[in-house]
Amino acid sequence: MPTHHMTTTPSVTPMHGATRPVSLNMALAHSSPASLALGWAVMLAAMMLPLLNAPVRHVRARSFAQRRARAVILFVIGYATIWMAAGATLLAVSVVIQMIPLESSLLMASVALTALVWQCSPVKQRCLNHGHVHPELAAFGAAADIGALRFGFTHAVWCVGSCWALMLLPLLVSHGHLAVMAAVALWLAAERLDRPLTPRWRWRGPGKGVRIAVAQARMRATQLTQP
Repeated sequence: MPTHHMTTTPSVTPMHGATRPVSLNMALAHSSPASLALGWAVMLAAMMLPLLNAPVRHVRARSFAQRRARAVILFVIGYATIWMAAGATLLAVSVVIQMIPLESSLLMASVALTALVWQCSPVKQRCLNHGHVHPELAAFGAAADIGALRFGFTHAVWCVGSCWALMLLPLLVSHGHLAVMAAVALWLAAERLDRPLTPRWRWRGPGKGVRIAVAQARMRATQLTQP
């Protein structure tokens, strides 16, 4: 899978052995827009498809059999359109961040702190709550097509609002990119399991997902130890 940080941030080796990008123009010149878009699309598919189970099931359940595939495709088009636009912004932000003349460890710590603050913010909870909203969809004609497409747009907007800070992390790491991407994807999937809550400052972690995983592991272990 292509890695965005490697293709978008050519670097030199300054003091303290940290790698820093030379310039924004040089960074962007090393990758075509098509290759950047393709790399982001692959990353998006790997990380976001697990999050679409509930909304896709909703679209299928609200569509007649002969329209289900079409409705799901329109929903995915709307969802992907918003995330591709968000990806352009996140990629540009990641390049600019890596051009800041600070140690790589300090930059990563700053981004991680930003993600932590956003994770605890009431705005993050509001975005998560809206992500649980599944609107009524028309059954026939253009209204059904527009409804599925609009649902993809709106669901993606709230998803971007919820995920943007965490999605920056895989774009900024030079080593262990796939591991960080997998960890973020699992975190995002796990936090979707929690029910909507009143927006306020609080820690939001993958608690329910971890509890489910632990319970399933115990059940599996019990089954293996039984004669």
